[in-house]
Amino acid sequence: MNIRGSICALVTPFAADGALDLAAFGRLLDHQLAGGTQALVVAGSTGEAHMLEHDEFDRLLAFAVEHVAGRVPVLAGTGEAGTAKTVTLTQRAKALGADAALVVTPYYVRPTQEGLRRHFLEVAERGGLPVVLYNVPGRTGCDLLPSTVAGLREHPAIIGIKEARGDRERISALAELVRTDFVYLSGDDGSAGEAMLAGAAGTISVVANLAPQAFRALCDAAVGGDHAATARCHAILEPLVEALNCAPNPIAVKAGLPLLGLGLPLPRLPLVELNDGPDRARLHQALSSLASLTTAAS
Repeated sequence: MNIRGSICALVTPFAADGALDLAAFGRLLDHQLAGGTQALVVAGSTGEAHMLEHDEFDRLLAFAVEHVAGRVPVLAGTGEAGTAKTVTLTQRAKALGADAALVVTPYYVRPTQEGLRRHFLEVAERGGLPVVLYNVPGRTGCDLLPSTVAGLREHPAIIGIKEARGDRERISALAELVRTDFVYLSGDDGSAGEAMLAGAAGTISVVANLAPQAFRALCDAAVGGDHAATARCHAILEPLVEALNCAPNPIAVKAGLPLLGLGLPLPRLPLVELNDGPDRARLHQALSSLASLTTAAS
């Protein structure tokens, strides 16, 4: 399983009536493949997984698997607050053709480290798919510690971790756990270059929805150990990354979809559309500037 490099955490496009917009999703998938994205995450937190009905999860994942047709790995977000539900959804993702499961730490319930250890081992044993752990304490209320990860990586079905904490101490601790059979993937666009230079094999990115080519360039430079090129790529992407921080994910990234012909800017309640105003103007300016820089570079 070669899950590394530039990996996009896909948004889920919705139509004006709130239904899945699979036509727009197809355009988004093509945009990613043309831009050099090396793996895709369907129905993760950026994809508003917890706002999807069961049949919508099935339709979305099946569509992605068929559309991508094996060109890059497809990961399904299968993390739930309960272990049994997570196992069931992971089994469902396997039946639908996913290559691996991205499993977030159980949210809201705040398990202990022993609870997290037993949770992930149960999913690895019974889910039927290779598992990428996902730690994002700001959203879930619990932190999967490196010491716990070190033990979990001994299970042959646990193949990596997406770590969204971007502080240097955590980056360094996770980089020390890298092995040929266990990858560390950054989950934070702002510190992605630093993490990959330190040893992360790639990044599961939000900004890649809007800028797959530029983000692939960053990943190639950083994974290749080119500090100067990484700094240049980071500087090109930084205004867009910062613009996306104006609202809870994926509100801002969805506001950028219409500018690229990739869908409507509509999340599902309780998330709401980004208002017209300075934040939207800043996002539009960042996308316009990035397009100009990309055109000039090519």
